[in-house]
Amino acid sequence: MSINKNKGAEIASPKGMRDLMNEEYYAFQGFFEKAQEVAIYYGFKPIETPILENEEIFTTSIGEGTDIIDKEMYTLKTKGGDHLALRPEHTAPLMRAYIEHGMQTIPQPVMLYQYGPVFRHDKPQRGRYRQFWQFDLDSLGNDKSIMDALVIKTGMTILEEAGAPNISIEINSIGDKECRNGYIKELTAYYRKHISQLPNIDRERLKTNPLRILDSKEEKTKEINKDAPDAVSFLCPSCKKHFKEVLEYLEEMNIQYNINKNLVRGLSYYTRTVFEIYTESLEEGGSPIQVASGGRYDYLAKQIGGKKDVPAVGFSMGVDRIVESKWYKKLSPRILKKPKIYFIQLGAEAKLKSLNIIEILRKAHVPIAQSLSKDSLGSQLAIAEKLAIPYALIFGVKEALDNSVIVRDMSNRSQDTVKLTKLLEYLKELK
Repeated sequence: MSINKNKGAEIASPKGMRDLMNEEYYAFQGFFEKAQEVAIYYGFKPIETPILENEEIFTTSIGEGTDIIDKEMYTLKTKGGDHLALRPEHTAPLMRAYIEHGMQTIPQPVMLYQYGPVFRHDKPQRGRYRQFWQFDLDSLGNDKSIMDALVIKTGMTILEEAGAPNISIEINSIGDKECRNGYIKELTAYYRKHISQLPNIDRERLKTNPLRILDSKEEKTKEINKDAPDAVSFLCPSCKKHFKEVLEYLEEMNIQYNINKNLVRGLSYYTRTVFEIYTESLEEGGSPIQVASGGRYDYLAKQIGGKKDVPAVGFSMGVDRIVESKWYKKLSPRILKKPKIYFIQLGAEAKLKSLNIIEILRKAHVPIAQSLSKDSLGSQLAIAEKLAIPYALIFGVKEALDNSVIVRDMSNRSQDTVKLTKLLEYLKELK
């Protein structure tokens, strides 16, 4: 059977997707371990939702007029006729899980973190892929402003510990059901006055989702947005109080923020607090890069078919962008221990017993490196020197018969012969 019918075709991963290997894989794993450690400290628990969800979970929650729904979602129809989508974000699946598992019956808030790949058919560019990784923190079931502050604080702590310099937060409030309609009416009237100057994409948004125009990347629209009415002026008393409290918490924690009246976030499920997190690019003249974002989404539960509203707030960070940044600390996963010993074996008899000796060392948590496929002493010693490992453990034919090993100090070539029964005791004494 021919696997590749077109023999001239290049074998490659799909556009905008790639394999994670070697140091890059460990960089991702190291970040996840650090993020998980901080999240657990602040009281978040893990959840993992499926990569595939029913398509309507996203079409009803993210909203028309958003790029994700209009052109970025990967969808498929199963043999059974179900319409599924590769998740383009984590929030709607999380809320689906909260409702499905009756989490509203346990003590609130329910605080969860999740990590994994998400998929968008976006234009691939530096730091932006079609399969990319996100780490999310969410608090569900409580509408208090301190939960907004807790989620922001936890997320920013993770970024700081990953090495992010000069983190700044852009923040806004877009109100709730009580006050947002008045704002949207005013905003729509403002854009209608300027409709002749609006690019086609933003004219379409005016019909489906006027708030998205504030988020426009079109230069002409950016100019018009400078004088657009701002959401904060339209906040009802309870939204104003909520926003004021969030800002007070940020001030108390010395978190620098900037109120950005044009900040709305692209997804239609957001209410009240919305924010974006930026950090300095360490390149010459590099502008700050966005590494995270989030906000409150108190009406999402009903949008996806829940019986009642569930107050919730979340923080999502783009892991690819963090790991590829020059400032990233290259956090090392816990499973990687710098080897203290290089294991060398010589001859068939020694090779035969090698795996048993390695098992003794593994059970004693002694990190080693080895090249069991090699046969010559010279090639194995050369690898040990290249890796700058302080000690070599040499196991040859004589040692295999005597149940002993030679321990060589690589810095001065001195060596001792040690019985296997005494090996762990001997290794403990080594500096």
